[in-house]
Amino acid sequence: MERIGHRGARLEFPENTLAAFQRAFERGADATELDVHATRDGVVVVHHDPESALLGGRAIAAATWNDVSRVDLGGGLGIPRLSDVLDATPPGSTVYVEIKGLGIEAAVVGAIRRSSARCAVHSFDHDAIARVRGIAPEIPRGILFDQPAPPADVVRVMQATGARDVWPHWRLIDPALVDAVHSAGGRVIAWTVNEADTARRLASLGVDGLCGDDVRLLPHE
Repeated sequence: MERIGHRGARLEFPENTLAAFQRAFERGADATELDVHATRDGVVVVHHDPESALLGGRAIAAATWNDVSRVDLGGGLGIPRLSDVLDATPPGSTVYVEIKGLGIEAAVVGAIRRSSARCAVHSFDHDAIARVRGIAPEIPRGILFDQPAPPADVVRVMQATGARDVWPHWRLIDPALVDAVHSAGGRVIAWTVNEADTARRLASLGVDGLCGDDVRLLPHE
């Protein structure tokens, strides 16, 4: 079972920064999860929201990398490029890339292909994941859910997108969902798990990964 740092160790450092990802791995994470957008000049950057108050409220998609690279999130930490994060990822670890920006699938695939890091992509935008399938079928894919859905419907989306991973909010996970995803050859990754009791219960259901803000709370097995 994978222990995944949600946006790095976001309780200790600003989320989605190189320092946060480094600390998550120091805390024992097997993988990290992050969010990406692309700048106006096509640079894939790691940030959750589509815009930043530190860019004067402008959307990242309307800014250049030169603009974004000057943002200070505190303590001298800035918004990194996806390539920076992948370069700093320890060998054998995984980076789960959530596609947030619109129409950036090709740019994300390009950044991943230029790296030797082990990566997978996922998104709430299931059409984006289907597009990644067409562009780069070799990159593992996942689908995010934050609303209840019958297991049969989840499996249909897996089949339509070629998704390996299903990322439901942890409250949506029950034995029927886990069994259906596993029977379809997929994996279940729960987010965002921030209580040890919840983590143990989900582990007992057979989930394949736990994504949380503090990986020290997540069981190894």
